[in-house]
Amino acid sequence: MVTLFVASFPLAPLFALLNNIIEIRLDAKKFVMELRRPIAAKAKDIGIWYNLLRGLSKVAVIVNAFVISFTSDFIPRLVYQYMYSLDGTMHGFVNHTLSYFNVSDFQPGTAPLQPMHLGYKVEICRYKDYREPPSSGSQYELSKEFWAVLAARLAFVVVFQNVVMLMSDFVDWLIPDIPKDISLQMHKEKILMVELFMKEEQGKRLAARDNHPSSATQTPPQPRSRTATHAAGWENKHKQPQENPAPIYKL
Repeated sequence: MVTLFVASFPLAPLFALLNNIIEIRLDAKKFVMELRRPIAAKAKDIGIWYNLLRGLSKVAVIVNAFVISFTSDFIPRLVYQYMYSLDGTMHGFVNHTLSYFNVSDFQPGTAPLQPMHLGYKVEICRYKDYREPPSSGSQYELSKEFWAVLAARLAFVVVFQNVVMLMSDFVDWLIPDIPKDISLQMHKEKILMVELFMKEEQGKRLAARDNHPSSATQTPPQPRSRTATHAAGWENKHKQPQENPAPIYKL
């Protein structure tokens, strides 16, 4: 939850870090001295918590973008400086953000009880909003400045989100999860394991051949050529049957 409102209270991550350091120390002391040590289990990573934290970080970026855009004068100041300022400065910004209201347009029962408390009669008052003045045809409706500022706020949210995501992906690429030397060592170990497995399989085959020497000395049958086989078949087919010799009777 701290990451969702960093823009509102920038010191919150620092306090959260100090709190985590103290809690980790206290939990470690509790597990070592007061509780039975749990059985260690090997895990590849933090599991489903990785996806949860990644999703929470994306939501935090969007929330902080909306906080910066809609709860501060950062965007209205930029819009006034680059679109409405005559000299490119912030001179006249406060007057630009205030709208006009005619006190005669108060609804019944909402007018001030003492209209002369300032010593003179007030006819026009100012309030912070982007609305049309009473003299316009669409009085007190949202002005064009309001829609320009709103479009700038939404554009800032989109740009801020994409810039932060690109920076996050760049940092992930720049700092890999597994260092390069460790990844090379793991690759070498994998190659050695494959070579050892192949040597074991080759040794098993040689041992099986030594246990059966007859199979080693026996020559495999030689395949007959197609021409010789065809010739032998043709001779058997066209061979004339021999007449049976007459039986010989002995007296």
